Amino acid sequence: MAKNKKDILIQKKDQQRLNLKVKILKYLRYWPWFVIAAVIALVGGYIYLRYTPVNYNTIAKIKIIDDSPELNIASEASISLLGNQSAINLENQIEVLKSYRLLSEVVEALNLDVTVNEVGNVKTYETWGNPFVVIKKPMADSLDITGSYYLEIQSSKLKITDGSNKTTTIDLYEKDTVSTLPFTINFTGMEKLSDYKDRSFEIVLKSKKQAIIQLTNAIDIQPTNRVGDILTLSLVGENTARSEAILNTLIEKFNKDGILDRRLVSERTVNFIDNRFVYLTQELDSIEGSKKTFKQNNNLAYIEADAGVTLEKKSVAEDEVFKLQTQIALSRLLKQTITEEKDFSLLPADIGLDNSGINNLVTDYNKIVQEREKLLASAGKNNPTLQALSGQLEQGKQNVIQTVNMYQNQLKVSLGQLGMERSIAGAKYSSLPEKEQILRSIERQQGIKENLFLLLLQKREEAAINLAVTAPSIKVVDYALSSNTPVSPNRNKTLGMFLLVGLLLPFVVLYTKFSLDTKVHNRLDVEKLNSVIPILTEIPRIEDTKTLIEANDHSVLAESFRILSTNVNYLLQKKEDGFGHVIYVTSTVKGEGKTLMSVNLSLAFASLKKRVLLIGADLRNPTLHHYFKKEKNVVGLSNYLHNPDLDLQSCIQNGLGNNDYLDVCLGGPIPPNAPELFSNHNFEEFLKKAKKQYDYVIVDTAPTMLVADTMLISKYADLTLFVVRADFTEKHLLEFSKDLNATKKLRKMAYVINDVSQQNVTGYNYGYGYGYGQNIKAKSKPWFRTLFG
Repeated sequence: MAKNKKDILIQKKDQQRLNLKVKILKYLRYWPWFVIAAVIALVGGYIYLRYTPVNYNTIAKIKIIDDSPELNIASEASISLLGNQSAINLENQIEVLKSYRLLSEVVEALNLDVTVNEVGNVKTYETWGNPFVVIKKPMADSLDITGSYYLEIQSSKLKITDGSNKTTTIDLYEKDTVSTLPFTINFTGMEKLSDYKDRSFEIVLKSKKQAIIQLTNAIDIQPTNRVGDILTLSLVGENTARSEAILNTLIEKFNKDGILDRRLVSERTVNFIDNRFVYLTQELDSIEGSKKTFKQNNNLAYIEADAGVTLEKKSVAEDEVFKLQTQIALSRLLKQTITEEKDFSLLPADIGLDNSGINNLVTDYNKIVQEREKLLASAGKNNPTLQALSGQLEQGKQNVIQTVNMYQNQLKVSLGQLGMERSIAGAKYSSLPEKEQILRSIERQQGIKENLFLLLLQKREEAAINLAVTAPSIKVVDYALSSNTPVSPNRNKTLGMFLLVGLLLPFVVLYTKFSLDTKVHNRLDVEKLNSVIPILTEIPRIEDTKTLIEANDHSVLAESFRILSTNVNYLLQKKEDGFGHVIYVTSTVKGEGKTLMSVNLSLAFASLKKRVLLIGADLRNPTLHHYFKKEKNVVGLSNYLHNPDLDLQSCIQNGLGNNDYLDVCLGGPIPPNAPELFSNHNFEEFLKKAKKQYDYVIVDTAPTMLVADTMLISKYADLTLFVVRADFTEKHLLEFSKDLNATKKLRKMAYVINDVSQQNVTGYNYGYGYGYGQNIKAKSKPWFRTLFG
């Protein structure tokens, strides 16, 4: 039992290998398809590479510089305002670099809304650095004029053709072009113009918006790494000089934009201090006037320094009070400024406050103000990002006010402590004259205002210097540099893709062809659909016009029918009564070759010197007489079935087919009632008489699917050969023959596959064929039909 299972498994594996081999060979039959498709694909790939513009990658690197004075100090207030962000927000810098406003400046600086291509014999090249510059006129932008113009440089003239083939001729030495053209041509190198004669160029005009959008999509900006502050700018383009100019100009514009931002902060600081100078000057003038009046009224020429050690402690306390009052005055000025600001404007930075938290908050607030102003220039007020930044600014303003209030409270507490110290010193100072106390109070107020004036003057000078000399906002790590090798198209990858498509295309076509194929082609197709009915042989397709075999014939056709006759004998059981065998030959529909099969099988048995009677039982559509060149209406089977009293020999033609062992009973005149003739017992009697005289009685019957004649007489057959024609019989028709066998409507069925092409022949003749040593060849298709199926 185990051995049988093992044998079954081995048999299944062998069958799977065979099926796989057959599938592969089915595709390999069409190898010229794959070769031709691969050659065409490679030629297409080379043509594609020849006509496709070559693109190079251009890369530049910049380092973002943050020169904030408290870069490494992170106060709690700044963290609450900006979150736990890094000092440099590279994502914001990337957005600025790719902003519409900045790229608009690049487009205007490099005239990128005009593209000049040189028209070659094979393809068009993008040019840069020509000895002439094409500049769009202002009216071209306002009217949104776009399109292509063709420029031909002749010996002394320019020939310009527009899209409607309208030609304009311009003298090379004219300063202005024709006013009807939407652009002007400026010559930047007349000495080089001679090299451009007899060359043609294409001038492509684009709208400024279109040029900016294309540039935005083309430029890629990425951080070099996650923790660094270096950005990599890349641009893929056909002309490396153009790509390098774009990136370098973008870097230049971005640097100037950053410098301008910091100059705005310094300018705001200068304006703030200038406004405060007016108030301080008025207050100083008022104090100095009070001092002058007091001295004049009290006849005081100078202050006597008689306090000595007693005043030392009081002086120290007063110095501290002076510093605290100065800080209180500065904080009040800052608070007043931010409170009076209705819009989000830059705050004065670094005005002398000794509080790093307030300074950090002011610096962070100004950065957000600058980001908002840039976003406001390129987006609407309803932009979600703009609204988020406005919310941050509102929160930042409240944080600054809150921090200033806290700082003022701290200063007041410190001022109260110093007041106590001053009171102690004041007790000792009370012995001083009252007028001296009043004078010193006036001088103290004067000193506070003077020191505040000097401090603001110092800060103004610092802001003025920063305004005049502003450090760059970036450091250029690498200026734009292009690759030596193109990045697209990749030659090897392109050819590989074309080759792959070239090989896949015939495979897909063949796969579709095989999937939609509904015909039977060989033994394997029949076995897949019906493995119950045995297959006796495959009759190959031949190119010889002779269709009937002869005695001593060793052709391919003859050998195939000898094999068939041998296989038929294996299926037929030897009869004890010594009578001959009755063999039916039928098919599903007309045209499958059953009649030719009947004739040649009869000749094959007759060549073995066996007495054979061939009967034409396809009474409705008799064709047997054509093979023996007889008239259709000669006496035959229909006459006997209608009148059984006829002598059997009167219905039989002797010695046909050049073989004395073969007799033929033709169908006779076509009867109007063939089923009735087969329903009586006359055909049975005919066969009984014939079996006594012949070794084989071969009956060419009617197609089983078209009429019921064959089923009416099927019980008299010892073997039924069911003919299936390759490349003709539909696969679903085999279900009909399968049903006939299952329901026993036909006795002892066996398939014969007819007209099998040489490449579809299977079984025991793989590639070798019939007719060993003979000159007759199997029929094959012409080369073009083999190539294209």
